[in-house]
Amino acid sequence: MKTLHLLAAAALALGSATAQAQQPLKLRVAGNFVAAGLLQQQKEQPFFDNFAKVAGLPVEIDYKPMDVVGVKDVDALRVIKSGLFDVVALRLAQASRDDPTLLGPDIVGLSTDYDTARKVWDAWRGPLDQRLQERHNAKLLSVYPFGPQILFCKGAFTSLADMKGKKVRVSDQVLAKFMEKMGAIPVTLAFGETQQALERGVTDCAITGPSSANSGGWPEVTTHVMPLGFQVHQVAFAINLNKWKAMTPDQQAKVAAAFQKFEAEAWAYSRELWDDAARCNVGKECRIGKKFALKEVAPTAADRQLVADAVRTVSFPLWAESCDKVYDKCSSAWKQAIGPMVGLK
Repeated sequence: MKTLHLLAAAALALGSATAQAQQPLKLRVAGNFVAAGLLQQQKEQPFFDNFAKVAGLPVEIDYKPMDVVGVKDVDALRVIKSGLFDVVALRLAQASRDDPTLLGPDIVGLSTDYDTARKVWDAWRGPLDQRLQERHNAKLLSVYPFGPQILFCKGAFTSLADMKGKKVRVSDQVLAKFMEKMGAIPVTLAFGETQQALERGVTDCAITGPSSANSGGWPEVTTHVMPLGFQVHQVAFAINLNKWKAMTPDQQAKVAAAFQKFEAEAWAYSRELWDDAARCNVGKECRIGKKFALKEVAPTAADRQLVADAVRTVSFPLWAESCDKVYDKCSSAWKQAIGPMVGLK
C-alpha cells in the first residue's frame, strides 16, 4: 500500500510538472521608446511580436513601449524590481541615475565605436548581471547600442574648442562634466524635447546618434555635425529575477538563447542604420533614412585626443567616485574587467 501511495504521489508530481511546462509562459514587457526610432520599430518590436517562434516556446507576450504606458526611463530599475513588468528595457545612461554601475561600459571616451563597444560590453556583462541580481532583483538578458553619439549644432563650428559658452544637450552627468571641462554649458534634456529646444534656442548643440537624429528631425533645426563619437548609448533588457527563477531550466535556456539571437541582429542593424543615417544627414546617397544637407565638420587631431583622454581625465574618476558610493566594489570590478583595454589598473 505504501508503495502505491509513493507511486501515486510521483505520478501526481510528474503530471503537475508536465502541466506547468505545457502552460504558456506569460511575459509583460516594457520596451524602449517608440521615439527611439527604427531600432525599436524594425528590430525590437518584431522580436517580441514573434518571440514564441524565435524561442521555440509557448509564450504570451504583452509588449508595450515605455512611452506608451507612461514608464520613465529613469525609473526602469525600480519598475523591474517591483515586478510591475517582467521584462524591462534599461536605457543605461538614464537608468544609471539609480545605479551608476549601468554606465560602466559607456563612460565618455571609452566606447566610441562599434568594435570597441562590443569588447567593452562583453567584459562588463558578467559584473553588471551580478549587480542587477544582487541589488535590483533582475537578470540581464541582452543589450543593443544606438551607436557612436555625435555632435549636432545650430550654427557653424570648427572644433570642440568652439563649444565654449554654448549650451549643449547631454543625457548623463559624466557627459555633462566633460562638456563643462570644454567650457560648454550642459543641458540635460529628454530626447523627445531636444528638437524643439534646438529650434527655440534653448540649446545650441546636442549629442545623439545619426539615426536617432535623422528620425527625430534634428537636421531640420541644425546646420553642422561632427562625426566624432563620445559614447554609444546602450539599451539592455533584463527580466525580473522572481519571474526568471519561476521558469523551468528549459524555458530559461530558450529565453536566453532568443535574447542572444536578438542581440546579435540588433548590433548588426544598429551599425547599418548608423552608417546610412550618417550619409543621409550630410546629403550623401542613402537608402533608409531621410536625406538632409548638414555640413560635416571633420574632427581635428586635438578633438580626437581630447575624447581619448577623457576616460583618464574626466569620466572614469567622476564615474568611479559616484559608483563606489553605492557599490563599494564598483571601480575595482571595472578596473579588472575593462581597465586593461585602456591601460587603467
